[in-house]
Amino acid sequence: MASTTMTSNELLIQASHITKLFPLPEGSGTFTVLQEIDLSVHRNEIVALLGRSGSGKTTLLRIMAGLIQPNSGNVLNNGKKLRGHNLDVAMVFQNFALLPWETVQDNVELGLKARGIPKEERAKKALDAIDLVGLDGFENAYPKELSGGMQQRVGFARAFVIHPNVLFMDEPFSGLDVLTAENLRGEIADLWEQGAFPAESILIVTHNIEEAVFLADRLIVMSANPGRIRGELKVELARPRDRKSSEFKALMDYIYNVMTNPEMDVVGAPEAEEKALRFPPVPHARAGGISGLLELLVDQGGREDLPVLAERLRLDVDDLLTIVDAAALLGFATVERGDVSVTEIGQQFALSDILTSKEIFRQQIVANVPFAMTIYQTLAEKSNRSMKADFFIDILDELYPSVEAQRQFETVVDWGRYAELFEYDAIERQLYLPPNPNEASPTE
Repeated sequence: MASTTMTSNELLIQASHITKLFPLPEGSGTFTVLQEIDLSVHRNEIVALLGRSGSGKTTLLRIMAGLIQPNSGNVLNNGKKLRGHNLDVAMVFQNFALLPWETVQDNVELGLKARGIPKEERAKKALDAIDLVGLDGFENAYPKELSGGMQQRVGFARAFVIHPNVLFMDEPFSGLDVLTAENLRGEIADLWEQGAFPAESILIVTHNIEEAVFLADRLIVMSANPGRIRGELKVELARPRDRKSSEFKALMDYIYNVMTNPEMDVVGAPEAEEKALRFPPVPHARAGGISGLLELLVDQGGREDLPVLAERLRLDVDDLLTIVDAAALLGFATVERGDVSVTEIGQQFALSDILTSKEIFRQQIVANVPFAMTIYQTLAEKSNRSMKADFFIDILDELYPSVEAQRQFETVVDWGRYAELFEYDAIERQLYLPPNPNEASPTE
């Protein structure tokens, strides 16, 4: 059973120098998802992997579970090199991962059955686990009869029943409604604090900062593209955690500041060098979302606390930070100490009429988004002022995985269309400049 007070020095699982590459389309190279990752989990601790989309959190979890292999580095489980699936861990997934044709009890027994546990023994263990997660009476129900929260409880019971050394949780609450997620999160914390949790330790992947501070003893902060560990923070708050305490809020603010400032040092970790890209990634926020954020900030006096703003807008951290990052990239906002502030040009953009706003947006794209200018200049040099989208996506395919290349293209096109820098026919997948031979270039 888990201790509620302090961690042990006993090392349960350790990842050393983990690097993971995925091939780019058509053999055009590789994309580095994880680079030189070192991570350990000790007995009697909850560790949270906290990072933005693209930081490789789930990939790292799957490597430590033995589900996929790294290109270099290794995983030690109880001091021995991991070969194949890690039988000392259990996983709870975001999407429940239940077998729809099996009952609740049968789903919970799956891990025990794979381990060759006799039928009577596994039935008793499964019923105990079902009772622990509050699903007593639903043993013979099928997943389709259960709500999302109840299905996730089945996922927890299936993991609990084998009493793993380390429970891996991959964004286990993100697929649930707010109230259900909060309820389950609280029950996990209660079991841990009561010493009744059926695992020695927990490793949880999340992008929810409040969730990480509420549950974890250590926060591992990761950077993205490629995924690296920027540093770690110890959460030295008494349990049960009080979200309203000044200490809790101060730590939240600090982590928001860390997450919105990739160049900022994390305590105990040197700043990682980022490889310069010819076309740096743009945050996947639509022009309308950026405009709405700036208008809201101007209405609030030009500055707002990020946690307060996230709560007011009822946005997930990733969604809000993506919009904030986009506004910052375009020079419309700055982020400091967990607060976002509108710049002078951002205020002009938010308060101007639509035509002036578009002109300002175009000006900021030209100054800050190299790929948008590559599209414009390519179209301007063509006699028919037109080009297929695939040409530009192929350029991005050399830098990003196929799905990310498509998303980068779509975001830049959304910004370019809003700014009237160029047009796009989504049906023909054709980019073009409007026929106006007397128009000035964007830089003019």
